[in-house]
Amino acid sequence: QVQLVESGGGLVQPGGSLKLSCAASGGIFSLYGMGWFRQAPGTQRELVATITENTGTYYADSVKGRFTISRDNAVSTVYLQMDRLKPEDTAVYFCCATGPGGTHWGQGTQVTVSS
Repeated sequence: QVQLVESGGGLVQPGGSLKLSCAASGGIFSLYGMGWFRQAPGTQRELVATITENTGTYYADSVKGRFTISRDNAVSTVYLQMDRLKPEDTAVYFCCATGPGGTHWGQGTQVTVSS
């Protein structure tokens, strides 16, 4: 059973930066495609960015050029570097792993962008 634990969320001013981490355990990390999703109050969960087993990346248009997803297979961790944050980036951010055994989710970490 794959377990995912997110960290790095918090309160940041508009224009600031945060780096989220998602540590995985219980599986062979390099076999999993990884992704970050987010969900703001009253909205559906939406895809933010993904990175494949071969480090191919995809970004939602709303974050392209501001966010960077990366992975370090040696420490079974995926990252989301978020720059030039906007108030509309405020949400709970979830880590997701897709691979052997299906899809697994973390518990989420809150990101609040406000002055």
